[in-house]
Amino acid sequence: MIRIQQMKLRTAHTRAELGEKIRKMLRLSPGQEFSYRIVRRSLDARRKPELFYVYTVDVAVKGEKTLLRRNRDRNIQQAGERSYRFPEPGEEELRCRPVVAGFGPAGIFAAYMLALHGYRPLVVERGMEARQRIRDVEKFWETGVLDTRSNVQFGEGGAGTFSDGKLNTLVKDKYGRNRKVLEILRDHGAPEEIVWDARPHIGTDLLVRVVSRMREDIIRLGGQVCFHTQLVSLEPVPGKEGILSLGLRDTLSGETKSEMTQALILAVGHSARDTFAMLREAGVPMEAKAFAVGVRAEHPQAMIDRDQYGMREGAERPEGLPAAAYKLTCQLPDGRGVYTFCMCPGGYVVNASSEERRLAVNGMSYHDRAGQNANSAVIVTVTPEDFGGDGPLAGVEFQRRLEERAWQAGQGKVPVQLYGDFCRGKVSDHTGEVQPQIKGEYCFGDVRGIFPEEIGDAIARGIREFGKKLPGYDREDAVLSGVESRTSSPVRILRDETLESRVAGLYPCGEGAGYAGGIMSAAMDGVKVAEAVARKYRPFDKEAND
Repeated sequence: MIRIQQMKLRTAHTRAELGEKIRKMLRLSPGQEFSYRIVRRSLDARRKPELFYVYTVDVAVKGEKTLLRRNRDRNIQQAGERSYRFPEPGEEELRCRPVVAGFGPAGIFAAYMLALHGYRPLVVERGMEARQRIRDVEKFWETGVLDTRSNVQFGEGGAGTFSDGKLNTLVKDKYGRNRKVLEILRDHGAPEEIVWDARPHIGTDLLVRVVSRMREDIIRLGGQVCFHTQLVSLEPVPGKEGILSLGLRDTLSGETKSEMTQALILAVGHSARDTFAMLREAGVPMEAKAFAVGVRAEHPQAMIDRDQYGMREGAERPEGLPAAAYKLTCQLPDGRGVYTFCMCPGGYVVNASSEERRLAVNGMSYHDRAGQNANSAVIVTVTPEDFGGDGPLAGVEFQRRLEERAWQAGQGKVPVQLYGDFCRGKVSDHTGEVQPQIKGEYCFGDVRGIFPEEIGDAIARGIREFGKKLPGYDREDAVLSGVESRTSSPVRILRDETLESRVAGLYPCGEGAGYAGGIMSAAMDGVKVAEAVARKYRPFDKEAND
């Protein structure tokens, strides 16, 4: 294969034009046949309004060695991408099947990789399967009646199901896990372009189908998936080194049963606060960690398009371009960092609560990203020094205090405040040009009052700084809602270089355990932990252990 890099075409190009560009760069004759696959595509907006897509492609053609010898272009080289390889199995016998607790991105991919290689995992998820979960969430948004067992945080797909479905990550990946995850998602119904687009995303509407198909494959491969089943206890079995006894409770009936395992992959999400408390009581080593809190900020998507693509006022978005995204950061004089997070082009703010009388928000997009507003979290880093308490769960209690204030600010509805009023400390009484796009009921409230003074001040100053980078970002009528408190886990459940806890047989994994920060990094950590289990144990022989 020959790899061509830095191949530019205007954004409105056709697939035929892409093929002709390849032919021209390789100096192929008109009748010479070739095939290609796109490795990566990114947008070059440095000369806006002139916009280009920049491609990396791998090309298969006869006479590759001859073509490479006569080539003088540094952007044309032999392709040399390392493909992903699951490890060879270990030597220890698995007397009990592995258990995966949590069926978000980390749990799904850990279970899928184990099932694919003969380990027959048992998956337990406290929430519901995806289609029932959607009905429960939509009922909550319509009525305000929260089901603490099935909501935006808990259920098949995890919190990422009700998000923008962004699949980019900053995790360095020399083992090919990133591309493997993308290929698996594609093979289960995600769009082909996620494998090569520089800003891949799926969207809530498509994610449901994808995770459901992955679950069906896990079961087909010998695994078992149990919904409305919560991990409620964990203890080593006396006299049986490395064996854990798990307590599993049916969240509908309340009945509890036990399960033995030598490998518990703990892939609960960052909202599993009761599980964190249980693990602490069980003596599992953990520590408080820094995370971030803030608001959701809504702006017209047309304004973001205009700023990012160099469009004139009132112009339509150029053909072939998606709703524009942005990423903004600043460092304030007091040392606090303020940044945007989980930006949702053409998206919606959602009520993402999971506990009674506590309110949290998140952002969500459908695959078409066709909503009239862009929204993003504008968040401030907080550390254990900000939590006002000691111990590994101090960050959890800090989150809860903010969420209680958010619930009170809107009396159960999402509180919103215009940016200008947020700066003045005044509850808004009308909207401007920006109309809130929120899933769930909302009302005007004191969003600024949710936060300690220093955090509220940092948000106000950060948005003002962002307005210098992205004109209009600090407009008076930008809509702020709160509280964005579930950005990442406030806890890290400690693991060693083998990815195992000091409690033998426990493998902390993914976002809830403090080792990921989004769908892709969580999925990749799930793959990584599945590899660790496989390196130690032989595949599970069901017949021998019945």
